[in-house]
Amino acid sequence: MLSYIYDENKKFLLKDIPFPKKKPNNAIIKVNASSICGTDLRTYRFGSSKITPPRVIGHEVVGEVVYFGEEVNGLSIGERVQIVPAIGCGKCRLCLNGHTNLCDELKTIGFQYDGAFAEYMELPSDLLEQGNFNKVNDCISDEEAVLTEPIACVINSQGFLNINKESTVAIIGSGFIGSMHVELARLNGAKKIIVIEINEARAKKCKEYNPDVEIINPKKDNLFNLIMELTNGHGTDVSIVACSVGSAQSDAMKITGKLGRISLFGGLPGDSLGFIDSNIIHYKEISVYGVHASTAKQNKLGLEYIEKGRLDVKKYTNNIFSLNEIENAFKCLENEEIIRAIIKPKI
Repeated sequence: MLSYIYDENKKFLLKDIPFPKKKPNNAIIKVNASSICGTDLRTYRFGSSKITPPRVIGHEVVGEVVYFGEEVNGLSIGERVQIVPAIGCGKCRLCLNGHTNLCDELKTIGFQYDGAFAEYMELPSDLLEQGNFNKVNDCISDEEAVLTEPIACVINSQGFLNINKESTVAIIGSGFIGSMHVELARLNGAKKIIVIEINEARAKKCKEYNPDVEIINPKKDNLFNLIMELTNGHGTDVSIVACSVGSAQSDAMKITGKLGRISLFGGLPGDSLGFIDSNIIHYKEISVYGVHASTAKQNKLGLEYIEKGRLDVKKYTNNIFSLNEIENAFKCLENEEIIRAIIKPKI
């Protein structure tokens, strides 16, 4: 079967590999749709020490069950499932308290297990045992459902932030994740949403998708002064750093008002020191939160938001590539021509 491989030389290539092995305790899906996320793009650019090569990468996936072993319960041939890629051990203190995404023994589809950029994908036994899948209702498409996992990560982030009808929310970065933060902040009732973006093409697309947001380009405008103007001198209630840039974390510290909340959504490559000012946290009583991956519960909630029409994600599903075109999809993302690429093995 055709697959996109990260090999021992830290190179990517399309390659035919064997069909996944059928086991009594695993399942196999035909991949209907997968999606390229920011982590995949960073791996494409810089490689990753977290991936055990050779490895089929990709972890955002919806597929159709074509096999399950005799020890597997809860699946039927032909039904569609959305996969929760971060798999905890299910036994440790964190897992037992619902924080499976923070398990010390965490294993992830596309990192320790072969992933979604292939025609077929194995669902390993521990994924099935932990319930890391959700069944997809017929009312939504594969292209919509495959966006569930990144939405779940945004749900995880905003779960700490207490966004409500009194909240002014600033989101630094207007890529797909930034746009999902806009959508969820609106869903949670935010009074005002401000998007901070230096890339004019992305800012324009974000405004097209979300005409109610304010856009600030800190390369053209004085960010602090404009935020103070838009917030009557109070600063933001919530600031979300939806990009992997250290200076954006520093900006978030400055623009957030007293008793505000900050989410550091984007992990930093390389040196991550020196961007957080503890005196600002101290004197303004700001809370700073991290976020990593998502749980099965958060994925289920994200899928429900889509199914019930609370989140309309169809506008983010326009850039579809076949598996044979995956290199072009990565290049389009790298060149910032698009904000999200969906891969379908055959179109």
